[in-house]
Amino acid sequence: MIKNIYIELTEKFNDGRLRAVICSGQAAVLHRIAVMSKDGDWIIREEQESLSHITQILEGYGAVYRFGAPLDIRWLKEGWSSHFEFMQGNLRIRTDFFTRPPRISSEMLEQLWNESEGKHPPFINKHLLAEMKKTNREKDYAVIGEIARRMENPRDIFLYSRSARDIIELAGAFPKALEEIKDRRELLTKLPCPTDELEKELDAERRKFMHANEERLLKYSDASRKWSEKWPEVRSLVSGRPLTESHAIISKNAEGVLPFAP
Repeated sequence: MIKNIYIELTEKFNDGRLRAVICSGQAAVLHRIAVMSKDGDWIIREEQESLSHITQILEGYGAVYRFGAPLDIRWLKEGWSSHFEFMQGNLRIRTDFFTRPPRISSEMLEQLWNESEGKHPPFINKHLLAEMKKTNREKDYAVIGEIARRMENPRDIFLYSRSARDIIELAGAFPKALEEIKDRRELLTKLPCPTDELEKELDAERRKFMHANEERLLKYSDASRKWSEKWPEVRSLVSGRPLTESHAIISKNAEGVLPFAP
């Protein structure tokens, strides 16, 4: 049986202690919501030991930087992400890392680290996966809907369901849960209402989430414009060098060009 490279990487990232938790697409695979994902994403501890260890592991695979922020606390703590790739046979393996992923609060992160201890492999729960999927991509809202259908607590389903019919049926079955949770999601305050009206509310909510993520991404895109212009030059400087050496060069060149806070 061929071992999943993303599970293999996670085991090595967490050798000796928990440093990285699988998120995004690979988490959807592990929750059996998706069949496959084209890359790997991890939430990692915001500490130098973890960053150095992960860099060394990636170097062992011959990884190189893709365009993004250096794997450096100064950028990561402001919401930037770091991107790498390496070849495994004929496959190009892409890996992405965050310490502060979008829409995930510090309290949620603390809970994540606590609940991930001892899990093999560690991956984010359904609630965090649903929050991370509130992107500007249409297809991610189908994923959120499927996540909601896998939830067991009616309160959680109320918060994440993408189906007007499901929400209306749930409201009839669990009116007390609805009353307790409705202030946390604006469209729930519209109940009771016809199905077509709730569908319009769901569409408006989705567009609101998508626009919010577009604005977030635009902020980072604008902040990285000068770094993008300099990137071809920097990439040529590190061509053929080991990742730890490349990292030092890339970080030095990013200083004063890629702002820590966008």
